[in-house]
Amino acid sequence: MVKDGDYVAVFNSVHRVMEAERLLKDKKLKILVIPAPRALAADCGLALRYSEDLREEVEALLTAAELLPRHLYRKQGDTFVEIGAKA
Repeated sequence: MVKDGDYVAVFNSVHRVMEAERLLKDKKLKILVIPAPRALAADCGLALRYSEDLREEVEALLTAAELLPRHLYRKQGDTFVEIGAKA
């Protein structure tokens, strides 16, 4: 479900994931709500997945809407590398 190089944004509530999804899909961005991978701790069990080519736009929109994820990861091989912790 998560390809090598994809980004996974983990939020602290289902409400924030759904709000972020609505915002990004309204902008016609190809993001997907996924079950949070087992390797990642997620309070709500859901996460957003998006490709590297959308990273700048996705994160700019989330920042502007004050919807930063709690954790942001990038899939590299069989592991997830944390890019940064946010709110």
